[in-house]
Amino acid sequence: MTLFVGFLIVSTLLCALVTGFIFTYAVVVMPGFAKLDDRDFIRAFQVTDGVIQNNQPLFMLAWVGSIVSVVATMILGFIEHHGIERWTVIAIGFVYLLGVQGITIRVHLPLNNRLQRLEIDEMDPESLSKERNKFGLSFDIQGSWLDP
Repeated sequence: MTLFVGFLIVSTLLCALVTGFIFTYAVVVMPGFAKLDDRDFIRAFQVTDGVIQNNQPLFMLAWVGSIVSVVATMILGFIEHHGIERWTVIAIGFVYLLGVQGITIRVHLPLNNRLQRLEIDEMDPESLSKERNKFGLSFDIQGSWLDP
């Protein structure tokens, strides 16, 4: 087995774990949270996101490991392969890095950090509702708006 194949296997495994996490969050966790009132929604999100933000080791291994392994796979693919194989590896790597990691860094982390900073015990119901709506998660998986 070449180094490229080894990294490709590791990248596939770690990207699958990240995808599974995102999928579970999107189809189970957030729809469940959507049924909570504004205060409970924000608090539940703060608690679960807090676990991630506190660098939970297995999560960090999968998440950061997927980035490192994809970049290494792209580099090795560029070195070891030619033609369509080379550019397929590069293109797929960029799709993952931009489509998953890029969106997370540019969109989700700032939204998550904003909710983390809220002192919900000091907020009135109207402010809580505004913050929840700014977070943009008052809709279910099919995209229809929910009444929390």
